[in-house]
Amino acid sequence: MPRWFHRTLAFLLFASVAPAWAAIPVYGYQVVHAWPHDTAAYTEGLFYKDGHLYESTGQVGESTVRKVALETGEVLQRHRLPRQYFGEGIVDWKGRMVQLTWQSGTGFVYDLASFTPQKTFSYPGEGWALTRDDRQLYMSDGTAELRVLDPETLAEVRRIQVTADGVPVTHLNELEWVDGEIYANVWLTDRIARIDPASGHVVGWIDLSGLFDISQLPNPVDDVLNGIAWDAAGKRLFVTGKCWPRLFEIRLVRRADR
Repeated sequence: MPRWFHRTLAFLLFASVAPAWAAIPVYGYQVVHAWPHDTAAYTEGLFYKDGHLYESTGQVGESTVRKVALETGEVLQRHRLPRQYFGEGIVDWKGRMVQLTWQSGTGFVYDLASFTPQKTFSYPGEGWALTRDDRQLYMSDGTAELRVLDPETLAEVRRIQVTADGVPVTHLNELEWVDGEIYANVWLTDRIARIDPASGHVVGWIDLSGLFDISQLPNPVDDVLNGIAWDAAGKRLFVTGKCWPRLFEIRLVRRADR
């Protein structure tokens, strides 16, 4: 989200969801590799496909979709959104790329190979992130609900209420489908929720505290953890943040303590 929120919001969000974290398995991480990441990329969406990363960046007047070389961080292909749009999540579907915008109620569909815009679509409320399985798309909007979309019409089919020990988990942000679960960044925290898409229950937390010191960044209030990509064939998990200089490949480690 944009650079005008304050640390007090992060504190209030942490206080509201922290009690629900206690009884759910927590996973730490091991860094397998660190790759370069463009510090001008205000990451809003991320996925991995055929050896490359695809990334959506935000900020009004600066939003893009891009194809990125994993090993070097080089932007191989880029499309700039019209200046009035704040770019958000992206997902691929059958040779196309679908992108949300934040508060405009407008999404874009591109040809994945060329980034040529094909059409727009509309939705109510805010757009935050997208992911998919092999049948449908999943969309976050900043609330504790995930919307399920028909991938062909992009119409909403139903919603999934996300809870942790019965408590709604709000501020669900960037999404990724990982081996039958939906991974979701919880905005303004160092946590990723592992969500069972059938029930909406959080079945695990990934604690990425200490992965990167955002106090080093020019805008540490907003340049937070956001961005998850999964290489299904290689079983590799990638994470990054807004304007971070690194994208990390990590391995999850179950923690004995909570």
